[in-house]
Amino acid sequence: MAACEVCGNDYAMSFEVHAQGAVHTFDSFECAITRMAPICEHCQCRIVGHGIDVEGHWYCCAHCAREARPSAAELVSDHA
Repeated sequence: MAACEVCGNDYAMSFEVHAQGAVHTFDSFECAITRMAPICEHCQCRIVGHGIDVEGHWYCCAHCAREARPSAAELVSDHA
């Protein structure tokens, strides 16, 4: 068993995520998302899907990217 690094739950079915040279231990996808998912710079939601990177800024969708960076609207398609 291993303790979740977010909630501290010591769970027999915990799992590890290896990312960028670090190892993280979680007891649920919820805790993994809480710790690892980036946050949309416009609406502040967790980006669980692909997200959109516009000039080094992360957004959850094309709408948020256009709202936050109108000057970069041509870089963001509705099908991203």
